[in-house]
Amino acid sequence: MQNTLRQDTFITKNFHLLFFIGIAIGLVLSYMYAGHQILTNDQTQMIDRGYAAAHQGIWSSHGNVASSVGNVPGYLSTAVIALPLMVWDSPWAPMSFIIFVHLIAFLLMDSIVKEQFDQRVRLLFLVLFWLNPWFLFENRFYNPAFLFLFAALHFWSAYHMREKRSFIYTFLHLLSIGMSMQLHYSWPLLAVISAYLFYRGIIKVHWLGFVSAAVVIIVSLVPYLQEYLNNDAIKARPDKAGDERYIGWGGLHVYPVIKAFIYWFRYASFLFTNKLVLGATFDWVSSVELIQKAAMYLYRVIFFSAGAISLWFVWKANRYVWGLLRPYILRRSGSDISSKEWILLYLFGVLLAIFISASLSPIVFVHWHLLLTFIFALLPLLFYAQQQIEEKGRSLTKVLITVSVYLIVINIIASHDSERFSYKADFEQQTLERVKR
Repeated sequence: MQNTLRQDTFITKNFHLLFFIGIAIGLVLSYMYAGHQILTNDQTQMIDRGYAAAHQGIWSSHGNVASSVGNVPGYLSTAVIALPLMVWDSPWAPMSFIIFVHLIAFLLMDSIVKEQFDQRVRLLFLVLFWLNPWFLFENRFYNPAFLFLFAALHFWSAYHMREKRSFIYTFLHLLSIGMSMQLHYSWPLLAVISAYLFYRGIIKVHWLGFVSAAVVIIVSLVPYLQEYLNNDAIKARPDKAGDERYIGWGGLHVYPVIKAFIYWFRYASFLFTNKLVLGATFDWVSSVELIQKAAMYLYRVIFFSAGAISLWFVWKANRYVWGLLRPYILRRSGSDISSKEWILLYLFGVLLAIFISASLSPIVFVHWHLLLTFIFALLPLLFYAQQQIEEKGRSLTKVLITVSVYLIVINIIASHDSERFSYKADFEQQTLERVKR
């Protein structure tokens, strides 16, 4: 027990240094992923629109095409590429902006985590979020890469709206929904959460802030609506299988709902997207095919074993949080709840949003469709870790070291050798070759 206290004392005494080192490692990994990304159609769509706006003044009023529902509405996915380019004419300008946005998302969440949890748990959150391959995988030209910011902004603004009516918090809260709408069609997740919080009476809405944000959102969509009425191309759905489906298809077929909830557990586990592991060839290890295959299968065994083990802890954490949450689900809350109880009810709102969205959806969700919920899937682990510290006197030192080392190794491999990233790929060169065509 004394050794445990000494270990955790080292963490608390050196917390700020460890926190800074963690941020620095995450930034290095972010640029590592960014520099080795392999450009695909999703990225080139954003590049084409962004460069056309920055260099030619041609601003597209719609974003990337979604396979089942046509193009995403609005200028935002063009602006996030074009505006940085207008400041610094380099592919690294918008890429650095994406990484900066990710940092802001983390800091918004961290500002609440540090109020509610122990410093050791705060470091755990840094590792699980900032060094997480689910998160770092999105350091690329891809519209869902910006969703982390709006998820964090939604949570952060709602957290402050629990205390008082505020123009700025209400404005930012609604704006987080409206701007995510211009990036990906998963935005109803945030809308359902907000509706639930409002219904439970645990957020206070400043109606002038609400109306002002609504006006900004509507005005920003006017050019898109004008084009939508006159351009059938942006209504087209590349995935014709979706024509046979309907609102409520997911709920009727059940499996899409189950799969959506599986992602809730996977996001908090080490069972990361298969794109990180199945594309690895290990041709950089040796030119001998037998050695490459041995390395590849060893990597897969470690990857899926660690993923399976971590799922057990994720399940325990969610079961613990469910026990805390259950007494509050049906009780009318109002303003008499603590901040921790508020977070628990927010998590229930997220689960409700996943259920409703998956039930109504005409498609089966894949991992990027639920990225808005990634951050929140980590929170049960924080509650569980805090309970282990306070009630059982557990140390987090070995956990933090083990998890950090494992995630760093996985990230280094994945950013150089996976389906979407390669040590042979040069992001800047690919982009410049694309825009010179």
